[in-house]
Amino acid sequence: LSKYETCYWITGFYFPQAFLTGQLQNYARKHTFPIDTVAFGFEIIHKNANDLTTKPEDGCYVNGLFLEGARFDLDNHSITASRPKELYTELPAIHFLPKQNRKLPTSGIYRCPVYKILSRQGTLSTTGHSTNFVMWIELPSNRQTCINNIGL
Repeated sequence: LSKYETCYWITGFYFPQAFLTGQLQNYARKHTFPIDTVAFGFEIIHKNANDLTTKPEDGCYVNGLFLEGARFDLDNHSITASRPKELYTELPAIHFLPKQNRKLPTSGIYRCPVYKILSRQGTLSTTGHSTNFVMWIELPSNRQTCINNIGL
């Protein structure tokens, strides 16, 4: 067995934020970058998670994320409307790829919130932030009006 997994089932982590922060720290240390200049980019993997046999050079492969009310169309490489009577769909594996001084895309993506639990409830009394929010991921979208939470 290898020391590290090839693809991580992120749904199984109690505190996924710590794992993801560790991935950014590993990248920053490896390349001697300041940690606050490093952020994730996201690449959809067109393979089944079980078919991934080698870990990436940087970052990690993640699976186990689901969409509610939408699906990812591998043929068109885009998030799209879900099929009738299909409320939840599994996302393909995603490469969380750290980059230094990464520019945020301004088109062609949907900023999708990731939560630990379906109900998305629970707030910290000190900050008002959700205790179940993990992060935003960027999913490819061929819709012009799909960018979320940046005012476009």
